Amino acid sequence: MKGNIGVIGLAVMGQNLILNMNDKGFKVVAFNRTTSKVDDFLNGAAKNTDIIGAYSLQDLVDKLEKPRKIMMMVRAGSVVDDFIAQLLPLLDEGDIIIDGGNANYPDSTRRTRELAEKGIRFIGAGVSGGEEGARNGPSIMPGGNESAWPEVKEILQAISAKTPEGESCCNWVGRDGAGHFVKMVHNGIEYGDMQLICEAYQFMKDGLGLTYPQMHEIFSAWNQTELDSYLIQITADILGYKDENGEPLVEKILDTAGQKGTGKWTGINALDLGIPLTLISESVFARCVSAFKDQRVEAARLFGKTVTPIEGDKSEWVEALREALLASKIISYAQGFMLIREASETNNWDLNYGNTALLWREGCIIRSAFLGNIRDAYENNPDLIFLGSDAYFKAILEKCLSAWRKVVAKSVEAGIPMPCMASAITFLDGYTTERLPANLLQAQRDYFGAHTYERYRQTAR
Repeated sequence: MKGNIGVIGLAVMGQNLILNMNDKGFKVVAFNRTTSKVDDFLNGAAKNTDIIGAYSLQDLVDKLEKPRKIMMMVRAGSVVDDFIAQLLPLLDEGDIIIDGGNANYPDSTRRTRELAEKGIRFIGAGVSGGEEGARNGPSIMPGGNESAWPEVKEILQAISAKTPEGESCCNWVGRDGAGHFVKMVHNGIEYGDMQLICEAYQFMKDGLGLTYPQMHEIFSAWNQTELDSYLIQITADILGYKDENGEPLVEKILDTAGQKGTGKWTGINALDLGIPLTLISESVFARCVSAFKDQRVEAARLFGKTVTPIEGDKSEWVEALREALLASKIISYAQGFMLIREASETNNWDLNYGNTALLWREGCIIRSAFLGNIRDAYENNPDLIFLGSDAYFKAILEKCLSAWRKVVAKSVEAGIPMPCMASAITFLDGYTTERLPANLLQAQRDYFGAHTYERYRQTAR
């Protein structure tokens, strides 16, 4: 019996996806460029399963039923193109190649079109959820050649995460690079969510002087509110974790954050499309600032930097901080969906925004109960432009606004950096201001560059 699907790449994500497919009853053929890893896998994690090993690309192709379905779980970029070039002479018309890595979406658009000319169907599928998600059910965002979707739908939906109602967190996104674009925005929102949580942590730790056990309890409690999410849950776990000496482990981790590029891509695309993705962009820049560790140490000494302790009832500040975090999170998602909408209209993808929210409901890093409300908002109004205009989210923003202003203002006063929460409230203030000072800006542009301007026509009331 031949395999239902082949997987190239036996790093952690590839292995876990293969095991997940095997658990769901699919016969998988596994291949890795370093073929010794195939034996290691078959004799290790895949022992006593129905997984088949392949020791060359020809061997992989020969062991698959037609139309062949081959999923690549390899590093984004030239490696993907190299494998495609090697596979092409071995495949027949109608066969399917799936890229499950973190590709830049223009690459997926190019590959979809180039392969279609050769009779091969391409799918660019964003896969989110890390090792745990790959093994137990990730969020999967497929796009590309839509004629391939019916051939792979059963497998991808079977291995994907499910909502409590049993809905699959995998559905067709759109043509060309739409799947990888949505995955890119997911990662950008992930950057924003993580930075917002870090800002709340620093406010508690440096401003309020809370202990790690106290912060662990607070985040645990927050996970029982509208903030219920994977990232809040793991933050509570992290803050409660102690090292071998019984001390908080996180306190001993060097404060320099890395990035793989998807947050940067999200910011660049926002600039290209004219979308003010201020919060996510600030989260990327915050990681850049963190990387200047030696410079920050020197500058802290040079400026004699201190944080002014925050006075007042700590429990009241903690609740204000929760509301500020919740409101900022809404703005992060609102900006992300504004970017998705603009990309959909620019590229004629005809994306379903409520469906996109459903894809992220479970399995992925930004999974949260909150996303169910986003799905409802777009089901109620598919033409919704700004998420904050939906009745549910508008009510939250209005309720949280006072506390949000109080927290951001106090952070500035105390000397605690809060780039994402501050940019979020500044965006909302700008977005809800009928007349901005851009009239002066246009006058300046015309003064020094003869750029011309339009006269203001006041609307009669």
